[in-house]
Amino acid sequence: MSGDQSLARLVGEVMEEPPFAAVVLGSGLGSVVERCQVRQRLPFAEVVELAPPSVTGHKGCVTLADWSGRRVVLFEGRLHYYEGHSWEQVVAIARLGQALGARLLILTNAAGGIHDALEPGSIMIIRDHLEWTWPYCWRRPGPGALGCKRPAPYSRRLVALLGKAATKAGIACHTGVYAAVTGPCFETPAEIQALKNCGADAVGMSTAREAQHACDLGVECAAVSLITNRAAGLSDRPIHHEEVLEMGKAGSQKVGDLLESFLPLL
Repeated sequence: MSGDQSLARLVGEVMEEPPFAAVVLGSGLGSVVERCQVRQRLPFAEVVELAPPSVTGHKGCVTLADWSGRRVVLFEGRLHYYEGHSWEQVVAIARLGQALGARLLILTNAAGGIHDALEPGSIMIIRDHLEWTWPYCWRRPGPGALGCKRPAPYSRRLVALLGKAATKAGIACHTGVYAAVTGPCFETPAEIQALKNCGADAVGMSTAREAQHACDLGVECAAVSLITNRAAGLSDRPIHHEEVLEMGKAGSQKVGDLLESFLPLL
């Protein structure tokens, strides 16, 4: 089947029943899709605004599926600025989710734990973020270019419902502040100490721009971090992307359980 035919079938399915939510699956979390009844799958390469991810652990597919009684569109992986993509490409998943009819955006990521309670395997519900990405802003013309419609991109309603879903699923969750950095290098111990002093509980290389863009679009947003490692200087173990992926795969069960409990509450 050609890319045009695949896209046409995906759009046809969406027109019959638009997805309720868009879900972005971060590093190593792609196996969450196995819980869903997949209806259509389209590689990023066949979507004009996207490109194939170059980072291991990101499959790079737009997948329309049924999950926990809800129609959802899943982005199996994401694009990062450090891969050479523009910020417009990085945040395109928020626009595409909205264009396909999704009323809310659920972001997931793998992150390093800064807070003492966030050990590998922990789950953190993001209530706010610190953005240390560079360049800090990008130019875009038109309405909404000068700021967000809400004071914070993460919906308080969804944060509360995620907490309720975690309790229902028997999952211990923390709520905290996510620090977004550009990458691709892991942070230095001094940088982690600075982030900790600024109030960060976890750190990663994604999510903040996507959430901010969803906010600009008026899309309700929630985000969850799977802690895959202790941040630099907080453990004797060196940090490797392979370790992040291994812990992501191991923790995908917990993330899947949380979202499966969360969707019916919406």
